[in-house]
Formats: sequence, C-alpha cells, structure tokens
Amino acid sequence: MGSTSLSYKGHRYPIEVISHCVWLYFRFPLSFRDVEELMLERGVVVSHETVRRWCVKFGQGYANGLRRRRPRPGDKWHLDEVFLKIKGKQKYLWRAVGSDGTVLDILVQNRRDTAAARRFFRRLLKRTRTVPRVVVTDKLRSYGAAHREVMPSVEHRSHKGLNNRAENSHQPTRQRERAMKGFRSVGGAQRFLSGFSGISPHFRPRRHLMTATDYRAEMTARFAIWDQITGVAGRPAAA
Repeated sequence: MGSTSLSYKGHRYPIEVISHCVWLYFRFPLSFRDVEELMLERGVVVSHETVRRWCVKFGQGYANGLRRRRPRPGDKWHLDEVFLKIKGKQKYLWRAVGSDGTVLDILVQNRRDTAAARRFFRRLLKRTRTVPRVVVTDKLRSYGAAHREVMPSVEHRSHKGLNNRAENSHQPTRQRERAMKGFRSVGGAQRFLSGFSGISPHFRPRRHLMTATDYRAEMTARFAIWDQITGVAGRPAAA
C-alpha cells in the first residue's frame, strides 16, 4: 500500500525523483548541492534549492511512515543528552533509544535541567504511546527528578556504564553535524534530526551480524518498505 498522508499535487517531478533525492540527503552525509550533482549525473536536472524544499516538506512524513512500520518498542529505554553548538551557543540534544538501538525520539532544547527532562519524558510517552518497564540514564540529576514526577512506577537505573547504547546512537548525528558544519537554529536542528533519526537508521541494519546474502535480502526488504511509504510502490509501471 502506498502512502496515504503525503500529497505530491503540483510537483512536476515524478515521485521516484523526489523520494530518491530525500533518501540521498538523509541517508548519506551529502549537501543539497551534492545531491543536485548526483542527480545531474543521472540526467535529472534539479536545483539544490528544490532538493532542500523536498527534504523539508517530505522528510518528516517519510520518517513518520517508517516509524509506524516498526514493532512496538521494547520495555527498556536508554536516554541520553549531548551538547550541540548552534550559532556559537550551547544547546542540548535529548535522545531515547530502545533496547535494540532503535531511536524512539529526539528533542533539541536550550537546557538540560529538570524542566527539560520532564518535557522530554512527556513527549516520549505521548509519541510512543507506551510505558517502559525500565529507563536507563546517566547520572544527571534532572533525570531522577523528572522520572519521579512523570513515570514514578517505572524502574530507573542511573549509571554511566549502562548507557552506552544511547551514547553510541549519537555517532551518526555527529557525522552529519560535521558535514553540515553545524546547525543554524534550534528549529532547523529539530526538523533535520527528527527526520534523520527516522530515515537513516532504517537503512542501517546491524550488518556485522549478517552474512552478505542476508544483508542484501534485508536491504531489499527495507527498500520495498521505503517505496511503500513514499508512494513509489503505488505508481503504475512505465510503458
């Protein structure tokens, strides 16, 4: 089934071109101009500004579609926060991942105090529509205070060494941050990272645990899902 929540009305480029450009940008550390050049090599003339508009318009919708296809998150969540430099000012990226490493949600905030932790907890519960059995965090005190207020019945494990899964999930973000030479605004960082955290992991199965044959089969299945949520799979075949 194709995507039912996305509208391509008014776009003169085929869905295949739009979805491919969005995939390139969110999957690889490329600039909009890089995507423009790659498409030109394939005979498709599209400006970097058009690619940017497509990523803004469709990126989050694609990410949401992929998230809806995922199984429900496990009962152990790992939470962590890292610094982001935005126009020379220090901001914080809050992230929650499941026990399998799947990113559950991200939120860029100005602070990492109790109010920020509480806001992230509430957003996380609302978006996942489930309550975990255990949350694992580092020793930031804000987590404990927010935990007691928002989810007191959930077990809270606070230990630096237990939270490597969440810390490791920041690595692709750091790679993109360097490629983009930083983010220009809190809103821009939130928009990009929200789409990025939904799209990029879909194309990053744990390859080191698979044979080459299994990896290719898994990626073929994931590309098929991508075609379904972007609407490409619902297009009639070319004559």
